Amino acid sequence: MQVALVRFKVLFNKHKNNVECNLVDLTNINYAQRERLAFIDFCLQFFGQISRADLVNHFKTGLASCSRDLTFYRELAPDNLNLEHATKQYYRTKEFIPVFKHNPEATLNSLCRGFGDGFSNGITPSNVCIDATRLIHPDSNVIASIMRAINNRQAISCDYVSLSSGETKRTIIPHSLANNGQRWHVRAFDKKNKEFRDFVCTRLQNVTEIERPIATIQGREFDKQWNNINKIILMPHPSIKHVKAIELDYAMVGGKIELNVREALLGYLMRQWNVDCSLESTLVGEQHQLRLDNINELQGIDSLSIAPGYNI
Repeated sequence: MQVALVRFKVLFNKHKNNVECNLVDLTNINYAQRERLAFIDFCLQFFGQISRADLVNHFKTGLASCSRDLTFYRELAPDNLNLEHATKQYYRTKEFIPVFKHNPEATLNSLCRGFGDGFSNGITPSNVCIDATRLIHPDSNVIASIMRAINNRQAISCDYVSLSSGETKRTIIPHSLANNGQRWHVRAFDKKNKEFRDFVCTRLQNVTEIERPIATIQGREFDKQWNNINKIILMPHPSIKHVKAIELDYAMVGGKIELNVREALLGYLMRQWNVDCSLESTLVGEQHQLRLDNINELQGIDSLSIAPGYNI
């Protein structure tokens, strides 16, 4: 783990907007405690709060040990958190500066699968097992602001740059993050258009959290496209000569795959895997190895507008 130096004390000069940092070496602290400190840091940055109970539940340690970890973290970064005795929760301050550097991709994987090794930095890359090259990398600070807004059911203000409208000021109420296979999107209620939409995370700038309650109809439970689950059936494309190769690739059972997919994400999935969504599976090209067998049952779904061959 490349966690050797952390900020020990941060002095803020609010008038000059300067930050001074004194660094301390944490290599002499045992791995288990560094992991717990990183977990505290992670929760404060991405959820905005942490409690002793969170540490107990995650690490299965005693209350006394968790209290010592929180006390030590406060010594490392006293301006990062405040304790509210009424709730027995530590809350992130506006002066928060992360003690640990959390890798954006590993952070999103941690948020998807649960906080793993505590550092969200990933492991040393393998020389013999190479993942796909990623061209798009979300900003950790943007993801953190989105996650805190989701966790606290709050809106965010931002500058959003779209392909169609360019840069505009937006107020959105996020409720979920999703990867479409190429980039991360935030699913949110858009106050400008008064509907739920997808926003590309890398196109959000100058994100500011709005600390006031949201309207009930702006919450995730009212996002019909997100909550509606569709059953899809994928089969080898009829143009494939050796069908068994495709069946092995996708671990098909009985020559097909059956999946349950959120309506809002259905078009992304079809586009990612170049699934032929035309009514008669008429698309031509080696990139189309799959066809959507039950396309007739899925007509009228908005997200399918980006799917290969849809409505052709």
